[in-house]
Amino acid sequence: MPTFKYRARSGDGAIQAGLIEAEGTDHARQALEDRGMELLALEPYTKIEAASQGALAFLNRITPKDLVIVTRALSVMISAAVPLPEAMRNVARQTKNPNLQRVLTSISNEIEGGARLSDAFEHHPKVFSGFFINMVRSGETSGQLADVLEYLAEQQEKDFDLMSKLKGALIYPIFILVTMAIVGFVMMTFVVPKLVQVLQEANVELPIATRILIGVSGIFSNYWWLIIILTIGAIVGVQFYVRTPRGRYYADWILLHLPIFGGLFRQIYVVRFCRSLGTLLHGGVDLVEALEIVANVVGNELWRNAVYETIREVNDGNSLVTAFQRHKFIPTMVNQMLSVGEGTGKTQDILQRIAAFYAREVDNIVGNLTKLIEPLVLIILGLGVGIMVSAIMIPLYSLSGAA
Repeated sequence: MPTFKYRARSGDGAIQAGLIEAEGTDHARQALEDRGMELLALEPYTKIEAASQGALAFLNRITPKDLVIVTRALSVMISAAVPLPEAMRNVARQTKNPNLQRVLTSISNEIEGGARLSDAFEHHPKVFSGFFINMVRSGETSGQLADVLEYLAEQQEKDFDLMSKLKGALIYPIFILVTMAIVGFVMMTFVVPKLVQVLQEANVELPIATRILIGVSGIFSNYWWLIIILTIGAIVGVQFYVRTPRGRYYADWILLHLPIFGGLFRQIYVVRFCRSLGTLLHGGVDLVEALEIVANVVGNELWRNAVYETIREVNDGNSLVTAFQRHKFIPTMVNQMLSVGEGTGKTQDILQRIAAFYAREVDNIVGNLTKLIEPLVLIILGLGVGIMVSAIMIPLYSLSGAA
């Protein structure tokens, strides 16, 4: 269906601009007039415009924080008895992200045309997840949309804070290691060969560390272009492989079994599973349907398989933890507490308690890792620099002593 770009004056005199889908110009004009808008300009939305917006989309990426702000603002307006179409337009006007503003404007147009809010969200799957859409749908069904949106904003904010802490803990070591790799490459390719030439011309006996350094430096200086090509090829190849089902599975398996960070990621996925499932159950979503949604929300293939096994077990009349007990990456305490929740009929409360407990554990681990990683990185950096300097300076010192 063709898309048209319009400018129109609403009933309160405000000038609005946006996009509308219609079978033709007349249908688009009629749809806007039916919404009580005075049409000022209407023209086809060309493919060139769409492509140019897509090319610049990465500059205005819609972040989880943007969605938290929108969700909370929409909840406040609805609870204040602002009509839903007007509330959505007000949120769109206040949004600074151009991409999100276009999406919200399109949603408000659909609502004014009679669509439900959840159905309008469903037309933008790249922005709103199935988890988000189903929570909104549950709020519409129960008549508690404002409360559900507020609860949803709080849960999203907690998840955003959790991932922000993890990224903050990893930025420093990654930056140091990447910088060290770049400096090492430059040293081995351009600096070390000149020093090695002096040692080779002196015709002195070189220690094993120096001979190894000379060999590695020769490879870097003669085949630096090949090393760059192979490195880029390896990075691209790994990215393509990780996008395949098998590659994604193995990448997630490695993530859960890393020496230092594996335990942290295991607990993060527990928090995400319990918080998401508890939120959906709080919104009145059926257990099996909630599990199907959560399977694609957790973000780990091993967890996804475990949740789908759980769905089959629940459909067969078995306990929620029957499948979980077969997977070692799921903590025993989680299974025990879920069993208690099923037995007492308080699964939703137990899920929130588990999420809160492991969220505190993640905070503690991230805080400790931040303190431990910095000296560890400095030690690795010092060892690397020390080995390189000693491999060069010891022969030079011997050479100067012999002279």
